Amino acid sequence: MDMESSPSPPPPEASVDCRGRPRRHGGMRAAAFVLVFQAAQTMALAAVGSNLITFVFGELHFPLSEAANVVTNFVGTVFILSPLGGFLSDSYTGCFWTLLAFGVVELAGLILLSVQAHLPQLKSAPCNMLTMAGSCERASGFKATIFFVALYLVALGSGCVMPNMTAYGGDQFGGAAATEKDAKRLSTYFNLSYFGFCAGELVALTAIVWAQTRYGMAVGFGLAAAALGIGLISLVSGVMLYRNKPPRGSIFTPIARVFVAAYTKRKQICPSGSSNPANNGGAGEPERIADDNFRHANKFRFLDKACIRIAPEPDTEPESPWRLCTAAEVRQAKTLLAVMPIVACTIVFNTVLAQLQTFSVQQGSVMDTRLSSSSFAIPPASLQAIPYAMLLALVPAYELLLVPLMRRLTGTRSGITPLQRIGVGLAVVALSMAAAALVEHRRRDASVSVSGAGNKRLSVFWLVPQFLVFGVSELFTNVGLMEFFYKQAAAGTMQAFFMALFYCSFSFGFFLSSVLVSLVNRATAKGGSRGWLGYNDLDKDRLDLFYWVLAALSVLNFFCYLLCARWYNSGPGGLDEEGSSGEAVSEDDDDGKGLI
Repeated sequence: MDMESSPSPPPPEASVDCRGRPRRHGGMRAAAFVLVFQAAQTMALAAVGSNLITFVFGELHFPLSEAANVVTNFVGTVFILSPLGGFLSDSYTGCFWTLLAFGVVELAGLILLSVQAHLPQLKSAPCNMLTMAGSCERASGFKATIFFVALYLVALGSGCVMPNMTAYGGDQFGGAAATEKDAKRLSTYFNLSYFGFCAGELVALTAIVWAQTRYGMAVGFGLAAAALGIGLISLVSGVMLYRNKPPRGSIFTPIARVFVAAYTKRKQICPSGSSNPANNGGAGEPERIADDNFRHANKFRFLDKACIRIAPEPDTEPESPWRLCTAAEVRQAKTLLAVMPIVACTIVFNTVLAQLQTFSVQQGSVMDTRLSSSSFAIPPASLQAIPYAMLLALVPAYELLLVPLMRRLTGTRSGITPLQRIGVGLAVVALSMAAAALVEHRRRDASVSVSGAGNKRLSVFWLVPQFLVFGVSELFTNVGLMEFFYKQAAAGTMQAFFMALFYCSFSFGFFLSSVLVSLVNRATAKGGSRGWLGYNDLDKDRLDLFYWVLAALSVLNFFCYLLCARWYNSGPGGLDEEGSSGEAVSEDDDDGKGLI
């Protein structure tokens, strides 16, 4: 038999090439094609989201409040859909085909947006929404249908693409079966991944936003579509080099079986220590499934009952997988539960990000935006590009200078572990809100003291420190989160889904921001006052006090994170996060059933 044309099925841990053959590919050369695609996709999505409200309000003539809701609903949908992309990739389609299919879906949405922005018959009649000069008729019927179909094609495509981009690049370094050389490069890849993300954001928030402002939204949407098209070409160009992990069916079914089996055997008594079937598979099982270093062995002990085998009656069938689970399935369920507190501790961080994209931009709109003595004014929305511009310099400096230094001091391949890196970022983010509060207090005092005299307004450059400090925090937190979630996935079976948790944190952070604004206004609205943020006028609002609340919440969140990280690392192997074999356990590592 020709083994080349009819290869045998790969072992569970094996990766395959584009033809399904168990061959070794991947590495940094393959990951480079994914990095280009990631930067291009980030650029396209940021170009749409950053100026979408201008198109909805100015050319489709939605009322301002409705236009703002359209934008926030779009952003929220993008992040909420990321678990769907991770689930499909890990379970059925694989990363490459998920990226290609949903990348084409996103491209179709961008092209449709470009066509609508270009053709007058697909938009409302021209008018000035601020002065209501002209026929300011809100787009409805066919025009609105075209817009929402195009917009949510973009949301569906980008939402399902985002978690798979980083996971697929990480797969090129071997995952759980990585060599020592590839394991060292994995941390470098995550730094490069974030570098590409920052580059895409920077280009979108400067060059493409400028083109949209000067030449119209049709040009802006067209440039976004062109960027994504180049990214898809790059993705396809590396197809012969990629290392692919075959999907193995639904990733949730084994986890669901664990909870069902543990509930049905809730009255059983689970042994402790080495006799626990969830720790070592039980007597009579292969030695290879024993894992004394699984750090969550003593957590969520109720799930261990799913591995207890009840002595069968004569002439009865063996227990079904919904009543008797493997030790690896229990470990996978425990790992998913264990990372949830870490996810929760990043929500406040993304709430701070929401302020920099909303209130901080509003601050810039009432400050002096002129560049020195020239007539050129800095668009307030472009202030969001400051941290990304700084990160383009900080990411290489971190990789080339700080990582080698910390590697010598700590002996850890990545310099510091992902959890330590996240902790540094969460500690720094409170300083960003403190800087924002101090600047806003000074801006408000200066504005009130001159009674509206514009020549005394503070320069917009006073906002730079809060963006710079947040950029440093982002460097540590986001890259650490990407690396942490990727490493927690169970030996290649849930990488994309765990990466989706990273993006869900963004969505929860923005939702928490809306809740906090409402709660603060309600709590401070006393004696006829509208609350700290209720006047729609920064000179009357107390945005500085709201920033101090967020700074205090960030400090409290940091201490909560320390407790959660310590709890997470407790147990065998907890002292060496990268070296613990308990982080990644495949269900295929456990062929048998728990025995008692």
